[in-house]
Amino acid sequence: MTYTNKKYITTKSKSVIIKLQDEAKVNDELLSLISGLSLEDLIAVKLELACHHVNNRLYGFSIWKQANRITKEAILKFAISTTKSKKDAARFLGITYLELKQVLKKFNIDNYFKEETPIGHSIYEPGGSMSTKSLSPSE
Repeated sequence: MTYTNKKYITTKSKSVIIKLQDEAKVNDELLSLISGLSLEDLIAVKLELACHHVNNRLYGFSIWKQANRITKEAILKFAISTTKSKKDAARFLGITYLELKQVLKKFNIDNYFKEETPIGHSIYEPGGSMSTKSLSPSE
């Protein structure tokens, strides 16, 4: 079913790349370099950069226990970025629309695309701290 009525296009203009470009966090050259990396290499590089200034330790943050949540959040952002509606995103993810609404709220994805995230701040908590209290291992 193709939606021609604009009121059904709920995820239009939501792109992680455009958001990061608007925040001056990525440019075309960096995107070109990133496209040559595997997802696994990109994650490993990001983790290495994140912990480099703390003597290669992420104290107080269990990366292994949080990997599932981090991955799901990235997949949710991707689904919203690449589909025309939330119903399409739910179908893409293989979940119901109600389940999608619940996980979007849980991961605060709608606000990710609405709010400006100051450079150097995390979206996990207001103010930019990446607290483990908001990332429970059971998720």
